[in-house]
Amino acid sequence: MSTKSTKELETFDNPMPERDYTIRIDVPEFTCLCPKTGQPDFATFKIEYVADKQCVELKALKMYMWSFREKGAFHEKVTNDILSDLVAATQPRFMRLTGVFNVRGGIYTTVVAEHRSPDWIPPTPVTLP
Repeated sequence: MSTKSTKELETFDNPMPERDYTIRIDVPEFTCLCPKTGQPDFATFKIEYVADKQCVELKALKMYMWSFREKGAFHEKVTNDILSDLVAATQPRFMRLTGVFNVRGGIYTTVVAEHRSPDWIPPTPVTLP
């Protein structure tokens, strides 16, 4: 069993590619370093996506997220970099990544980045009486 971080994101075949359904993943133990001070930054990442042909494998995702622990990164950059890597690996119909960073200097930061496949049309939400 590997315990080393890696930038490799493994995927598996979507078991229901004919259906739009939402996959939600919370990553509550993300850490990176402040590029200005070198102090640790802590965040929870929330991933929401509609898979097309591939889904992200969770253990590989964990090891990927660990790879940022010793890296200096601004919140905005790291959120967009992670989204880009996830999109490259899975080619989803839609993906939203929300980075909720813990307080630093009395300021909370939340960064939301999205990807939408140009040919995907979201389903109409159902409103029940």
